[in-house]
Amino acid sequence: MRLHLLAAAAALTLALAGCASSGGLHPDGTPIDPATLKADHSLAHLSAAAWPSTDWWSGLGDPQLDALIAEALQNNPDLGVADARARAAQAEAGVAEAARKPRVNGGASVAAARPPAALLGDKAHFGLAKYGYASFNWDLDLWGGKRAAWEAAVGQARAAEVDARAARIELSGNVARAYAQLGYAFTQQDLAASELQRASQSRELTRQRVAAGIDNQIQLRQGDAEVASAEQQVALASRAVDAARSSLSVLLGKGPDRGLQIARPQLLHPAELAVPSNLPLDLVGHRADLVAARWRVEAAGKDIKAAKTEFLPSISIGAMAGVVSMGGGNPFSLPGRFYQFGPSLSLPIFDGGKLRANLSGKDAQYDIAVAQYNRTLVGALNQVADDVSALQSLQQQLDAQQRAQEAAQQAWQLAQQRYKAGIGSYLEALSVRQQLLAAERGTAQLQAQQVDLSVQLIQALGGGFRPQADTPAPLSSSTPSRS
Repeated sequence: MRLHLLAAAAALTLALAGCASSGGLHPDGTPIDPATLKADHSLAHLSAAAWPSTDWWSGLGDPQLDALIAEALQNNPDLGVADARARAAQAEAGVAEAARKPRVNGGASVAAARPPAALLGDKAHFGLAKYGYASFNWDLDLWGGKRAAWEAAVGQARAAEVDARAARIELSGNVARAYAQLGYAFTQQDLAASELQRASQSRELTRQRVAAGIDNQIQLRQGDAEVASAEQQVALASRAVDAARSSLSVLLGKGPDRGLQIARPQLLHPAELAVPSNLPLDLVGHRADLVAARWRVEAAGKDIKAAKTEFLPSISIGAMAGVVSMGGGNPFSLPGRFYQFGPSLSLPIFDGGKLRANLSGKDAQYDIAVAQYNRTLVGALNQVADDVSALQSLQQQLDAQQRAQEAAQQAWQLAQQRYKAGIGSYLEALSVRQQLLAAERGTAQLQAQQVDLSVQLIQALGGGFRPQADTPAPLSSSTPSRS
């Protein structure tokens, strides 16, 4: 007996020594601390501002834009995709939660059979077998693995919910930018029409001068070229209006005729250049993509914990009760009842490296999630700084361009006065008019860029996203251990 006990103990020791182990496996990714990302010099000399409001577009000053964004948020098909993905992630979380709970099943069956006579002899005859049963199974979560898997699924579901909110924020920004582009296209159309009128007048005056022998055919052909070029610009501007309306139709989730119903936009007023204080730290909670990335890092950390518990022993409790009868007997009679109850223990000993490969994959997924979070964080902060720099440069360009336009306007007025006084010709005045139209075109382009960049800055600052009570804890508290 003693030899048998020693042999059993030795076999158990060898089995435990050969058990699958998670030793040496760990993730390598480390989330960046936002406080280490410096932007004091890049964002210096800016006035402090509040974070964008949820309806920031109302500050641009066009009620039609407000209505279009509301329509897009109601009908855009991309939002349906984002919402469906969020529901799918919530369903996965429900599956993970159900795995933590006991399972009760039941079943019944009736079968007709005739056993072989070679086995039962004269007792072999055709008969019915009837049975019914109910079972109970519960896999105990001794090490918290099932809870970790559920928490990981919940994290992914919350990330998907934030993604759905991010889709709405992105859509509102895209509608505002497309609307501003439509307004710019209308301005370009006006300027192109004015240039065509100027070129036609200039060409007609040149024709009269050629007929009078003052000019030659060279000037006339130059006038023809200017008219043709102006006609091409008119067609190009008309196409830009159609393209902007088509883009808005897509964003609104409607057919192309919907874009034709959009009236000419008003002149939009971009907000004053300002950013919230303590930007690197607070930006993490005000950008939906960053919040979603944080949730995915949290979820990946929980997945690692769940994978590690698969290396440990597991215990489940099972019970079954049922009734069975053969032939025409009563299945609920006492002899036809059966019962079964007992716990079961399992321990992974050798699985060909499956558990280690699974854990290694979870570690890699965590590193991917961390890298994506770090990339999003760095990109977000630099996007804000770049938009601020671009807007500052645009303001300087716009100030200079407006001075150039004012000078061209004064030159046009002086040229008209000279013509009316009989000092200069109207052809000379039209040449000055061409310079004014070019200056107006440059001003309109810079103003359109200013509105577009203002919207991009609002989006870079989160587009009105507000953190909620379920915002994740700091990432340092959920970083998986390297043991």
